Amino acid sequence: MDRGDSRGRCRPVRSVKIVISGSHGLIGSALASALAADGHRVIRLLRPPFAAGDDRIGWDPAAGVIDRTALEGLDAVVHLAGESVASGRWTSAKKARIRDSRVGGTRLLARALADLAHRPRALVCASAVGYYGSRHEQILVEESAPGLGFLADVCREWEAAAEPAREAGIRVVHLRTGLVLTSAGGVLAKLLPIFRLGLGGRLGGGHQWMSWITLDDAVRAIAYALRRDTLRGPLNLVSPQPVTNREFTEILGQVLRRPTIVAVPAVVLRAVLGEAAGEMLGSQRAHPTKLLAEEFAFLHPELEPALRHLLRGEPRVPAPA
Repeated sequence: MDRGDSRGRCRPVRSVKIVISGSHGLIGSALASALAADGHRVIRLLRPPFAAGDDRIGWDPAAGVIDRTALEGLDAVVHLAGESVASGRWTSAKKARIRDSRVGGTRLLARALADLAHRPRALVCASAVGYYGSRHEQILVEESAPGLGFLADVCREWEAAAEPAREAGIRVVHLRTGLVLTSAGGVLAKLLPIFRLGLGGRLGGGHQWMSWITLDDAVRAIAYALRRDTLRGPLNLVSPQPVTNREFTEILGQVLRRPTIVAVPAVVLRAVLGEAAGEMLGSQRAHPTKLLAEEFAFLHPELEPALRHLLRGEPRVPAPA
């Protein structure tokens, strides 16, 4: 697979066959479209029921079932599937689904790929900056130790579940992804109606660090990771300029020209969201050390220009007199 250029653009010397799980999710759908536009053959890994076709492979992670024969001859796999952590309270059943969908699904896929006669060259797996737990002001690079907490435990097990593929000689990359920003979905799309009403505000004290990346840069970086044979192991999929929750709130308010004086106390978050609130109030100041070392060039490294790009129809803040 071609190594590409420093801007993260695809320059394929040939079309490659890439399987994507979670292809209907926020990142997966954008990635599938981008890879197809670059001339690659995209095959979706889908749970039943689905219409049969050459561009679909069936699997059922909960049942431990996958169509191994259809996996033969792939060039690469991008594994993004997993239960959403952002919807609903973290009941015992919800937490089990979060863990099992990630750890069990990754283990099933990694073992299947390892057993193939013709294995793919690369397996790029989703993970999250939640791996680091809440670390206050500490700058977190890929070599930083794992943290504490439910998501940190899940991420550690999630990454370890890909070990069969790595042992079989497949290059494995773990995408430790931050908050993915796009007006088309995800957290930002949920925040926009609130902020447009002038009801946006910081969470808790607002001192917690937020590692973020635009959807455009996330897709470009994943495509870059597919091409760069030197990229392996954990990869912080974040902008080089993280911000605190207070800064994020103020910048989004400025871009939208709305006040941001309504803070949400930590006690209220915990009352409404339970254990999940602790993760929302956690602090991860992650740095994309490997991407920068590999000369990946971010289109949107800073938050304010990124938000203005994403919300380009919004009025600009007048320059100070």
